[in-house]
Amino acid sequence: MAQPTDDNPGTSTGIEQASKGGSQSDKNGDASQPAPANGKQGLDGDSMRRPVMLLGLGALGIVFGDIGTSPLYALHACFHSTIGVKPTEENIFGVLSMVFWALALVVFVKYLIFIMRADHRGEGGIFALLANVRSNAEYRGNSKKAIVVTMMAICGAALMYGDGVITPSISVLSSVEGLSVASADLQSFVIPIALIILVGLFIGQRYGVERLSFVFGPIMLIWFGSIATFGVISISDSPAILEAANPWYAISFWGHYPWRAFIILGAVVLAITGGEALFADMGQFSRRSISLAWYVVVWPALILNYFGQGAHLLNEETAAVNPFFAIVPSTLLYPMVVVATLAAIIASQALISGAFTLTRQAIQLGFLPACRIVHTSRKSENQVFIPGVNRALLILCILTVIGFQTATNLSAAYGVAVTALMVTTSLLFGVLARKIWGWSYWFVIPMMAVFLIVDIAFFASNLFKVPSGGWFPLVLAGILVLQMTTWRRGRMLVDGMQSKDQIPLEDFITQVNNDKPHRVPGTGVYLMAM
Repeated sequence: MAQPTDDNPGTSTGIEQASKGGSQSDKNGDASQPAPANGKQGLDGDSMRRPVMLLGLGALGIVFGDIGTSPLYALHACFHSTIGVKPTEENIFGVLSMVFWALALVVFVKYLIFIMRADHRGEGGIFALLANVRSNAEYRGNSKKAIVVTMMAICGAALMYGDGVITPSISVLSSVEGLSVASADLQSFVIPIALIILVGLFIGQRYGVERLSFVFGPIMLIWFGSIATFGVISISDSPAILEAANPWYAISFWGHYPWRAFIILGAVVLAITGGEALFADMGQFSRRSISLAWYVVVWPALILNYFGQGAHLLNEETAAVNPFFAIVPSTLLYPMVVVATLAAIIASQALISGAFTLTRQAIQLGFLPACRIVHTSRKSENQVFIPGVNRALLILCILTVIGFQTATNLSAAYGVAVTALMVTTSLLFGVLARKIWGWSYWFVIPMMAVFLIVDIAFFASNLFKVPSGGWFPLVLAGILVLQMTTWRRGRMLVDGMQSKDQIPLEDFITQVNNDKPHRVPGTGVYLMAM
């Protein structure tokens, strides 16, 4: 076989080699976790040498684009969609409290504190969890346990692909729709402009994450600074809105209107979509840099903007039509539309990069056929570009925008795939924590109970979206599950047939000694799975 090249995805470095002892060493040098077997600090060794602040800035442009632009449409869906509630004072405080604690529990506790410990040689994502779980003999081969965890990972991966189609579409549409807020005459230009932006976004993927993060990071810093500033200005008019951080408002909302609160979870989940990108894109940035960006920039900016929108709704219920742009001063509306459009373009990057990483891992694990993979960085093996996946995502995004027309319609399709992925991630992490890391049942069971109660509640509330658009990511996921399972089964059958025709090792060595094959000095042959 030829020596692997950048365009040859057949190598099994990293994701297929099971780690020993559970969690891999964080690229920030956390000594509390064992180092990988190969002695490297993950695949992206350059990340350790780069300043955490610089990596954090890059993470703003790649990792946090999706969740960072959720204020564009989250509260709009909560108060002005088919499942929305009337923006009364009681509802506003209840919904904001739910948004605040959803971000705290899902992003801060679940992902930053727990899930991001489960990297596999520096890489994250659902297949990284699977590779770690398969380091236990119970979960390898064709045992029932192995089949169950493998199917969970395949379903989770397929759902993330579905999310990767909807995220660019809704992000770009919601930002460009700001033009119609500025002038109703511009409504007819929304779809064409959104399509042009999407084409440009996917064309730019060939330049790689490293270059894109250098451009995107500063833009997202301006974005977060802007939404925080507008939020503070709006809060200053109704500072009492800050009381919504008290969980009692969410509890009271559930107590008085349990069915309404359950339904509205399908809209609240839009505030945390993109949280899964923290783990999926982890291979490109260190855990410390992602955490730093969240605590210092992203978390404060999101909370201030959501509460600012809520404060404005207290004084003007009609602002529910587009609460994000309602708190922007009229003189800054057009510049903010431009910044929002740029941020929305960047928001799509998190899931697109995650799709490339996921595809590479799926190929290495034998779930997808080999395809052309381009390594876009001389320093990091994790930064890849897959032209075939890029083209497929572009075509699907174009069809999605043309089919759904508005961000409001797309919000009905958004959330089902994300919440289902959250459930599968939690389940696999529970297996990893108990079986591989050896955490106590007394800790794992309560932890998993909290995670699954939250995840399943979000997932169940989003099932009501299935008839009105939630079927779309489920259909995409179903097609991909069928493809991956069929390819995996076919590979197993082919390998079984080939193993019958293999020459025993002893006979092969004897044959080589007798035939004396020609040797070329300085040349080696590397075998790899294809």
